[in-house]
Amino acid sequence: MALSDNMRGAALMAGSMTAFVVNDVFMKAVLVDLPVFQATFLRGVGITLCLIVLCRMLGQLRFDFPRKDWALIVLRSLSELISTVFFLYALRTMPLANLSAVLQALPLTVTLASAVIFREAIGWRRLIAILVGFTGVLLIIQPGAEGFTTASFYALGAVAFVTIRDLSARRLSAAVPSVTVALTAAFGVTLFSGIGSSLEPWVAVTWPIFGLLIGAMLCLVCGYVFSVQTMRVGEISFIAPFRYTSLLVALIMGFLVFGDFPNATTLLGAVIVVATGLFTLYREARLKRANRLQMGRMR
Repeated sequence: MALSDNMRGAALMAGSMTAFVVNDVFMKAVLVDLPVFQATFLRGVGITLCLIVLCRMLGQLRFDFPRKDWALIVLRSLSELISTVFFLYALRTMPLANLSAVLQALPLTVTLASAVIFREAIGWRRLIAILVGFTGVLLIIQPGAEGFTTASFYALGAVAFVTIRDLSARRLSAAVPSVTVALTAAFGVTLFSGIGSSLEPWVAVTWPIFGLLIGAMLCLVCGYVFSVQTMRVGEISFIAPFRYTSLLVALIMGFLVFGDFPNATTLLGAVIVVATGLFTLYREARLKRANRLQMGRMR
C-alpha cells in the first residue's frame, strides 16, 4: 500500500531526527579522545565535500545572491558555528537525553523571539504555553541542583544561537537554495574550527575514532537530505510534531550506549517542554489556516 504524502513526510522527519541523534552518539564517543575543535574540523571537511557534491547534483551551486541575503547567510553561519561549539562542549559531559530534552525548547524560543524581534503576532495561549515550557527547561537543567554544571550553560547557549540561526533562515529570500545555505554554514564552521584547532595540540586519530567521525559525517548528511525532502511533501502541521522523535531516540540510545537515563524530574520537564511545543505548533498551524481562509474570502 502506497504511503500518503503526510506519512512519507512524517517518516522523513523521523528519519532526519534519528540521523541527527545517531550523529550525536558518534560525536559523544569521539569527544572522549579528541578536542572539540579538532573533531568539528575533521567532521566538517567531510560534510563540506558531501554538500558540494549534493549542490552540484541539484544544480544549486551558485552564490549570486543580493547583499541582504549574504548578510543573513553570514549571520546564520556564525550562529551555526557558535551553537555547534556550545552543543559539542555540552555533549561531551551532559547525558544525551538531557541535552536533547533542552533542545526541544527550540519551537518555543523561535516563536517568542519572532514576536519580540519581528513583531509577529502571538496570542495569550501561546505565550502561556511558552512560559510553561520554560519551566520545563528549568526542571531539566535543575539550577541549584547537583546536576547543574557548566554543560547546562553550554546547552542553553546552543539553544540561544540555534534560535538566531533559525530566525536568520526565516528572513532569507525564497531564491536562496537551502542546500547552498547549508554548504556555506558547513564551510564556515569547518574554517573556524580549523583555526581553533590550530591553537591547541592535535591528538592522533586512531582507526576506531576515524570510523566514528565517518559515521557522524554520514549521519549529518543523511539527516540534512531527509530534512530537505521533508519540506517538499505533506502538510507541515502534520509533519512538524514528528521532530520530537529525536527525544525518544536520544532516551533509547543514551541508555543503550552510555548507560544514562534521566531522573524523574528531568523526564517531567521533558514532557512539559514537548507538550507545550506541540501546542505551540498546533496553534501556529491553526492560525495559518485561518489566515488562508480569510485571504480566500477577500478574493
